[in-house]
Amino acid sequence: MIKFFKDLIRLIRSKDPAIHSNLEVLVYPFFKVYIYYKIAHFLYLHKFYFLARLISEKAKKRTGIEIHPGATIGKNFFIDHGMGVVIGETAIIGDNVMIYHGVTLGGTGKEKIKRHPTIKDNVVIGAGAIVLGNIVIGEGVTIGAGAIVLKSVAPKKVVVGLYK
Repeated sequence: MIKFFKDLIRLIRSKDPAIHSNLEVLVYPFFKVYIYYKIAHFLYLHKFYFLARLISEKAKKRTGIEIHPGATIGKNFFIDHGMGVVIGETAIIGDNVMIYHGVTLGGTGKEKIKRHPTIKDNVVIGAGAIVLGNIVIGEGVTIGAGAIVLKSVAPKKVVVGLYK
C-alpha cells in the first residue's frame, strides 16, 4: 500500500510542474479520485455494485471527476486539472495515458455491451475532447482540445475537430 502511494505521488509530481511538494499532492484532485477509483473498482469487480457506485459518487462530488467503478485503467494514467472529466463503465484505458479537464469518454446508447472507448497506450486527450462509443483510439494518438471523436483512430495520428 505504501508503494502504491509513493508511486502515485511520483507520477503526479512528474506530470505537473506546478506541484512543488509531496504534501501538495495530497490536495490534488487526481490523487483523491484515483484512490477512490481503486477502492470502488475493487468492490465493483467483487460485485458490490451499490457500494462501488456510492464511493464513485462521493469522489465525483469531492473532485468534479467522474470515473465509473467498472472502467479499466492501466498504469501511469494521469488526469491534469480534472474538473468535468467523465469516464464511462466499459471504457478501457491503457498505460501512460494523459487526459485534461472536461474530457468525456462516453457511450452512445444504453446497451449492456461494450459501449465506451478503448484508449490504447501513450495517448494524450486534450481539454474538452469528447470520445464516444465502442471505438479504439490507437497507441500514441493525440486528440486535440475540443475534438469530437466518433470513430476509431489509427495509431500515432493527431485528431482535431470533428472526427467521424
